[in-house]
Amino acid sequence: MFSFAEGEILLVDKPLTWTSFDVVGKLRNTMKPLKLKVGHAGTLDPLATGLLIICTGKLTKKIDTFQAEDKEYTGVITLGATTPSYDLETEIDQTFDISAITEEEILAVAKSFEGEQEQLPPAHSAVKIKGERVYEKARRGEDVELKPRKIIISSFVIEKIEMPNVHFRIKCSKGTYIRSIAHDFGKALNNGAHLSSLRRTMSGDFHVDDAWKLDELIKAIREQKESTLQQTL
Repeated sequence: MFSFAEGEILLVDKPLTWTSFDVVGKLRNTMKPLKLKVGHAGTLDPLATGLLIICTGKLTKKIDTFQAEDKEYTGVITLGATTPSYDLETEIDQTFDISAITEEEILAVAKSFEGEQEQLPPAHSAVKIKGERVYEKARRGEDVELKPRKIIISSFVIEKIEMPNVHFRIKCSKGTYIRSIAHDFGKALNNGAHLSSLRRTMSGDFHVDDAWKLDELIKAIREQKESTLQQTL
């Protein structure tokens, strides 16, 4: 039985192409006529899937706490090509010969990424400059000057190599851009790379295996509303 006003923590497996805001909006509309706060604890890009933590009512106060937790992702880095957004949101703008890249080099580069470091966010990101998202500037073709931020990569494991695709699992601190890691991964190999797949599997103690499929959660909320309405008649 949901108690949205008192506060719920809803784990959602975000579908591909949905924005995090889309998910929040859909759930807020499903909860109507209740008027309550609904928010998420950590944005996922539209082309990423996986764990999205949604808080309602009084538990929206915990969003910052959940957002600060370390995250785990799985995904695929594709070698030999770059894109302006560092993922598949934009078209490939440059290609490279990957024939000389060895498995040993790939494993060594992944290991070298572990630890504390400075990371430059992508130009196509939700970082704000003077109140405007930088991706809006980037889409208009404007130059964007971003400042590096400190991140920690606690684990970077290569799970499978099927050239040009490198399958990985990574554990990192909040605010880490996996797209930037993919881009920098290519540069570290004196090549090019972009992120072609991403899934968030964990955030703090929460795991995507415990998350609702969005359509199933919406169905459950609607069924509770109908049941509550019938009891009042």
